[in-house]
Amino acid sequence: MLKQSLAEIRLLDDNLVNQIAAGEVVERPASLLKELLENSLDAGASEIRVHIDRGGKKRVSVSDNGSGIPHDQIPLAFSRHATSKLNSADDLFNLATMGFRGEALPSIAAVSRLALKTRAADEESGHEYRSHGGRPIGEIRPIAHPVGTTVEIEDLFVNTPARRKFLRTEQTEFNHCDAVVRKIALGNPGVAIDFMRDGKTVFQLYRAKDVATMSERMIKVCGQPFTDQSMYIDYAVDAYVLEGWIGLPTFSRSQRDLQYFFVNGRPVSDHLVSHAVKRAYSDVLYHGRHPAFVLFLKLDSRFVDVNVHPAKNEVRFRESRMVYDFIFRTLNRAVAGISPEEGEVSLPLPDAVSRAQGRPSVAIGGSQQRIRMPVSDQTLAGGLTFNIWDIGLNRSSSKVDELEDEELPPLGYAIAQIKGVYILAENKDGLILVDMHAAHERITYEALKQQLDSRESIQTQPLLVPIRIAMSFSEVRCLESHKDDLDKLGFELEVFAEDQVVIRTVPELLKNNDIESMIRDTASDLLEHGNSDRPRNAINEVLSSIACHGAIRANRKLEALEMDALLRQIESVERSGQCNHGRPTWMSITMAELDKWFMRGR
Repeated sequence: MLKQSLAEIRLLDDNLVNQIAAGEVVERPASLLKELLENSLDAGASEIRVHIDRGGKKRVSVSDNGSGIPHDQIPLAFSRHATSKLNSADDLFNLATMGFRGEALPSIAAVSRLALKTRAADEESGHEYRSHGGRPIGEIRPIAHPVGTTVEIEDLFVNTPARRKFLRTEQTEFNHCDAVVRKIALGNPGVAIDFMRDGKTVFQLYRAKDVATMSERMIKVCGQPFTDQSMYIDYAVDAYVLEGWIGLPTFSRSQRDLQYFFVNGRPVSDHLVSHAVKRAYSDVLYHGRHPAFVLFLKLDSRFVDVNVHPAKNEVRFRESRMVYDFIFRTLNRAVAGISPEEGEVSLPLPDAVSRAQGRPSVAIGGSQQRIRMPVSDQTLAGGLTFNIWDIGLNRSSSKVDELEDEELPPLGYAIAQIKGVYILAENKDGLILVDMHAAHERITYEALKQQLDSRESIQTQPLLVPIRIAMSFSEVRCLESHKDDLDKLGFELEVFAEDQVVIRTVPELLKNNDIESMIRDTASDLLEHGNSDRPRNAINEVLSSIACHGAIRANRKLEALEMDALLRQIESVERSGQCNHGRPTWMSITMAELDKWFMRGR
């Protein structure tokens, strides 16, 4: 049977072209909301109002006080490949705007009922344009409207019911819209945003002018817990600037639902960035947990290409290796010095107190002030020295009584040992609670890592039967180029053929590990990211296990000097706010919190 010949090639109808383009630009209400918000930002708006009805399936409205559109240019705004954001091909590679797609407005109009109301600053009145399914309804007419633009989209996919069936529930579609608005709000702190859903206010954000007011904005966008349990960073090297907030390790998440990264103000999702952040937190999080962060990377726009994805939510860095190293080193340094800002200390108010205050019983969280712990001049100890006749302690007086506030160390001095598990200490602000085992585990672990790093070579184990691994040509070449790095970790690797490598020696600590899987995963990491921490992480896991077994056990009675020695070691060790598994090692309760609990001063 003869194959049917193709139909004659012909130009498509403009309206059909716009509907096809809409499939790329408009996937759901959140997609068109993103386009409209970016247009408002590019128009120089300092105030934006967003209204969502029925998850955006019924109506999406965006109003701004931007520059507006001159009435004679309104038809151009709904013409394909027409934009005010590009002048030449060079602008494609030096974008200073959020977008430029000429298909956005005509594509959105092609699958909805659209009303545009706008007024340019130099015009006496505003003008309105309406369309249905991409076809104009009536003429452009004068109306009363402030300077700026309002775009209302109703009945999305009104003329393409097959696509409307793919929309989810109103709540799901609203969640996607909500995520878009929150990203825009975080990435543009100088813009006031009113966000409403079905006539009710979701949040109202004022313009943020500094770090303090930005923190207030983050409370509404990211929540109070993240804002309280995060650390602000601001670091610059050469042409790169990284600033923002990183969550404490104790505020880890089960999902990547609180991770915002912006490149020159544009929200992006980038696997290179994700890997750098994950690597920076690798030694302080529970397995399977994810860090929370709001970070802003600034660099010359010539060094970043935002045109690798139609929605521009992915980027490509010209110097990806340098960007990766900058992000990782900055965050790794910051995470190493973190102490938990907020812990959980269960101090429920008694019913009598709650009734007196006219509110239900609540729990007062034990906060912990961030402590800057100098480590450069400190000597790490592998463990504490204990007398064979250790005894418990109930101290009736404290060294704190004998010293001025400025003479007190950050974690103060021990008062007592609680149930053989916790150390109770007093500092200038109130009380400190320390998990003995968790704290000593981190101290021992860091000491073991430092001892390993200080050696000229790692102890190795020659294999009686070398491991031959079949791999792709690119993986073999990649491992060969990193042979020196693997040698330093104790792996003797030899290229056996174009598609095979042989492992003859492994680190003594990893002699019982699955070496073949580790080498394969390492090669994969090296190809994708240019580096791999898998061998070192495997070694660290062994050291962590050694530290865990060698740390102070529960019910071990300590003397006063021994408890104080442990406090001093906590102050001198990096990452001491968390144990090797991500649990907090200490937390504090201030006098103000104690006074509140006991209703002092009321």
